[in-house]
Amino acid sequence: MAGLFDRFAPLMAQRDAFLGDGRADPFKVKMDQVLSQTEAMIAGKRTILVGTNNYLGLTFAPEALKAAHDALDAFGTGTTGSRVANGTYGGHKELENALCDFFEKDHAMVFSTGFLANLGILSTLMGAGDYILMDADCHASIYDGVRGSAAEIIRFKHNDAADLDKRLARLANKPGNKLIVIEGIYSMLGDKAPLAEIVAVKKKHENVYLLSDEAHSVGVLGKYGRGLPEEVGCEDDVDFIVGTFSKSVGTVGGFCVSNHPDFETLRLVTRAYIFTASLPPSVVASATVNLGLVKNGGALRKRLMRNAQKLGQGLTALGLKVASADSPVVAVVAPDPVVAIAFWRGLIEAGVYVNLALPPATPYGYSLLRASLCAAHTEEQLDEVIAIFAEVAAKIGLIEPATKVAKKTAVG
Repeated sequence: MAGLFDRFAPLMAQRDAFLGDGRADPFKVKMDQVLSQTEAMIAGKRTILVGTNNYLGLTFAPEALKAAHDALDAFGTGTTGSRVANGTYGGHKELENALCDFFEKDHAMVFSTGFLANLGILSTLMGAGDYILMDADCHASIYDGVRGSAAEIIRFKHNDAADLDKRLARLANKPGNKLIVIEGIYSMLGDKAPLAEIVAVKKKHENVYLLSDEAHSVGVLGKYGRGLPEEVGCEDDVDFIVGTFSKSVGTVGGFCVSNHPDFETLRLVTRAYIFTASLPPSVVASATVNLGLVKNGGALRKRLMRNAQKLGQGLTALGLKVASADSPVVAVVAPDPVVAIAFWRGLIEAGVYVNLALPPATPYGYSLLRASLCAAHTEEQLDEVIAIFAEVAAKIGLIEPATKVAKKTAVG
């Protein structure tokens, strides 16, 4: 008789082959002490954190910490219920009102995680006889969300508005609604969606809606940090914006905002909202405060992008392949998983933490060392990170050993 997990045997064999030497396991990193937004103690060593998605560094914002402590004292550690039962407190409505104000939208729903926001909204919006057209490189939560829908799922080529147009044209004479699903900034490679071109395609066709996952672009893009739609100037053309509080907002949770007049229907039909315990009051309070800091965080956004440019240009100057230019996600492409794991281990042993991302979870089968910048990174920290990348890359033969890195890496 087949074992319960036999179907995963090839994956585990691959893992054992990569990690069988007993050295640091990238899937078991433990931060024993968080020293700041940009440093932690890992395995007894001071480590620079360049893989946390803490873009604006708000995890230690004093105002948010105070709000969280006050809510914890006043309302306890949790709600013990879903939003439609006993789990809606005043703070949840305040957060939803803050989201409406921040995005200048009429409606907002708060979910317990960003994953649940995608899962709930995407499994609910479209039904039988409808169509979801999703970018092929969308996040796993989007894939899981659309699989829960009764709609027909169609993938279009990554960031290819012409391919999207062609696929929508084939549906022109078919009844039913159509939903385009994209991301503002794609989490693995850090590239932006061609939103203006996608909006133009949307307007060519009938019964078409657009949903953008702004998880990695809220706080990062736009004058007020509302993400790619604000930066491009087409906020009114995006029907649904989904996002998370676990990146720039510095806490945990997810949301969806919209101007659709029937949006409130979703509260009664979205299973990932109805059957999940709501966020703890302390988390809700800190998210509400940090949304205000995001809105007024123009200086933080400038510092973040300056840091991103410095790291991206510094690693490119070493001869490393960086997937996207001038993005807060700086993903270094390694030749294969074995090299990527050796690279990751060398980095963390030298005091730099980045994310290791391997196929099949990555686009194009890439093996990635994925860094994400923070506004709180100092120039001295980034100089140290670039120097360590150079040392480790040379040691594993990825660049010439003779490559030298100046103590100071200027932004070109």
